[in-house]
Amino acid sequence: MKVLVVGAGGREHALVWALKKSPRVTEIVCAPGNGGMAALARCVPVNQKDVNDLMRVVSEERPDLTIVGPELPLSVGMVDEMQRRGLKAFGPTQAAAMLETSKSFAKRFMQRHNIPTANYAVCTTEKEALESLHLFHLPVVVKADGLASGKGVLICETKTEAEQAIAGLFSGKLLGSVETQVVIEEFLTGDEISFLLLSDGKHVTPLVPAQDHKRIGEGDTGLNTGGMGVYSTDAMLEPEMREWIVNHIAQPTVNGMAAEDTPFVGVLYVGLMMTARGPMVLEYNTRFGDPETQAIMVRLESDLLDAFEACVEGRLKETEFRWKKGASACVIAASGGYPGSFLTGLPISGIAEAEQIPGVTVFHAGTALVDGTIVTNGGRVLAVTAAGDTLEAALKTAYEGIAKISFEGMYYRRDIGHRALKK
Repeated sequence: MKVLVVGAGGREHALVWALKKSPRVTEIVCAPGNGGMAALARCVPVNQKDVNDLMRVVSEERPDLTIVGPELPLSVGMVDEMQRRGLKAFGPTQAAAMLETSKSFAKRFMQRHNIPTANYAVCTTEKEALESLHLFHLPVVVKADGLASGKGVLICETKTEAEQAIAGLFSGKLLGSVETQVVIEEFLTGDEISFLLLSDGKHVTPLVPAQDHKRIGEGDTGLNTGGMGVYSTDAMLEPEMREWIVNHIAQPTVNGMAAEDTPFVGVLYVGLMMTARGPMVLEYNTRFGDPETQAIMVRLESDLLDAFEACVEGRLKETEFRWKKGASACVIAASGGYPGSFLTGLPISGIAEAEQIPGVTVFHAGTALVDGTIVTNGGRVLAVTAAGDTLEAALKTAYEGIAKISFEGMYYRRDIGHRALKK
């Protein structure tokens, strides 16, 4: 089979890496890909925001299956257009992707289907949002309604911080684009878990759970990012709790989407807070997480292509996943200044040396290949990933790998997995 993978990040590199293991995959094309994917697949340019350009690549390449990695192509309706043409695509339609592309839609959907989540208010003006603040205890969470690359969630400790966040979102100063709706939520405390599932529109199959580290600074301090590192272990969720989440959150979500005539096919990423009241949904994503995918894929032993095909063809119930026991860890090497402004085009050294360490896989997130040299091309540059019998072993190997890599201004957190290690 010829497979097209749409995307340019570490998530897509990990998917390509896993798909490459399938004996049925004869060729992989990435659009647009990055410097790391170029070693595994043929990369072709594309504008991920333009459905016509995306379909141009599909028409030229004629893949047997297309896998849509990021949220942008989903939000512009790439899967809808492929379905109209009778082509196979793994990912939700534009309407189903609203679980991610609109926080207000997601919150109202959860309320309609009795899915546990934080109390909230959806506000369409700055005045309404400021008036709604008194309904919540501090700290409070202020969220952009639309896509914001992981930077649209603001935890506000004081009323002044909340007022500034609201003003910044409605004016466009905070994210560079004006929000027409803002969601205010109660602040939940507990352990955060990334719970990813595959869905064929009717059935769901959970992947191994993971825990992301969103904050830029050690000790979970500073600004939110797209994710600075992640780990996955068998001990994160007891089998009974995993089953409860499937039965009370994941399956009702898929059932609810089907009941509203927007069947959900693809990856459902449920961001959970494990509170004293039980698991609560923080957010949905409608695609693989980044960097969760990197940690999940190095634990996957079964054929990823088979699973994707089963979802598209409505026979996920027949598919079994096999996983490596133990743990995995992923540490992000970021550009200096991220999540604010940062330089690109900086040469990277040490990737080959890192990958010589047994068990280390370096996934490229924000890189480019320029005249034969791998250079930085984003905020999150590399995802150094390893699996092990224990979390301690996986972290030790991942940190040995990242220590071999360098580029000007490189930054990484040295405390990935700290919450689990304390326990």
